[in-house]
Amino acid sequence: MSDERDPIRRDFKAFESISTRWMDNDVYGHVNNVTYYSYFDTAVNAFLIRQGGLDIHNGDAAGFVVSSNCTYRRPIAFPEPIEAGIKVDRIGNSSVQYGVGIFRAGEDEPAAYGQFVHVFVSRSDNSSTPVPASIRRALEQLR
Repeated sequence: MSDERDPIRRDFKAFESISTRWMDNDVYGHVNNVTYYSYFDTAVNAFLIRQGGLDIHNGDAAGFVVSSNCTYRRPIAFPEPIEAGIKVDRIGNSSVQYGVGIFRAGEDEPAAYGQFVHVFVSRSDNSSTPVPASIRRALEQLR
């Protein structure tokens, strides 16, 4: 993580509501660690589709996750509603590093915090391509 402390709610610029699912719980009665990565991906891609015009089916560019991490602070469990806070830590020519916090509704400190990096690639040959202009504009709102 780039900060000395985990971000708190006010550090995030956008939020996506996510419904936990029965299948998210593991045998210990809380959301399994790997599921948080799905929440990260869901929140960021929902934002990119809605705010940046990302066309996941026919667009010229696609964002591939090339790096990710997560720090778990407290458990969550189905049927808790959660919110994923999204911020942008860095935007390069063809990549973006996101920070994503998973929050219980109304809480200021995240239950989990992670980062991941998208590299945008040309759908035709999977070669690196600049972040599309409409997506870059949306991402700038999250800095």
